[in-house]
Amino acid sequence: MTTNDYENEDHKIHDKLKQKTWNEIRSNDSWAIFKIMSEFVNGYESMSRIGPCVSIFGSARTKPEDKYYLLAERIAYKISKAGYGVITGGGPGIMEAGNKGAHRGEGTSVGLNIELPFEQHFNPYIDKDKNLNFDYFFVRKVMFVKYSQGFVVMPGGFGTLDELFEAITLIQTKKIGKFPIILVGSSFWKGLLDWVKTVMIEQEKTVSPSDMNLIKVVDTEDEVVEALDSFYKKYNLSPNF
Repeated sequence: MTTNDYENEDHKIHDKLKQKTWNEIRSNDSWAIFKIMSEFVNGYESMSRIGPCVSIFGSARTKPEDKYYLLAERIAYKISKAGYGVITGGGPGIMEAGNKGAHRGEGTSVGLNIELPFEQHFNPYIDKDKNLNFDYFFVRKVMFVKYSQGFVVMPGGFGTLDELFEAITLIQTKKIGKFPIILVGSSFWKGLLDWVKTVMIEQEKTVSPSDMNLIKVVDTEDEVVEALDSFYKKYNLSPNF
């Protein structure tokens, strides 16, 4: 970080900690509620018309020549040809690959964008009427979960892990119905899954061994579509809650 970056961060912290009157706090919170409500209403109205979709998560930093970008594009293409739409976070990297594959397959291509201080800008492969913008992460995450018929999780960073564990937690606690969570790239996910098994399950017993059954690990686009199709032969497609 540069000196200006540190100064800007310092200014933001001081601004957040600045003493506000009770009336200022109450007024700010009230207006925030209306903004949150508007995002939920707009999201529900837009997403309810889209139909069955699968969310693809992964890093915004993945380059177009990367093997996982190319794999995500093939996965999205196959998913669209199988009759599912594709939802991504709408940005570059894996998200762009997902929308590009869906666009190439002439399927529904949805982007749930959010304003970030770096790396986020919507990609050109989102359907024009399905490019939604959010200010609040938690509203955006509700849209992913409510209208996705499955999660395809490509290699990514903290945001990808956040979305992965959110989905697992909601299924584990039965807040939503069970739907497929497919991790793509066994070599990428191996270290994390080994740690979950050896430390969380065996050593500390903070996770049930059966929870690992919620996750399927694959390496090819055909395995992704097979996992989705085999699951939904038994269940009807519908919003999750």
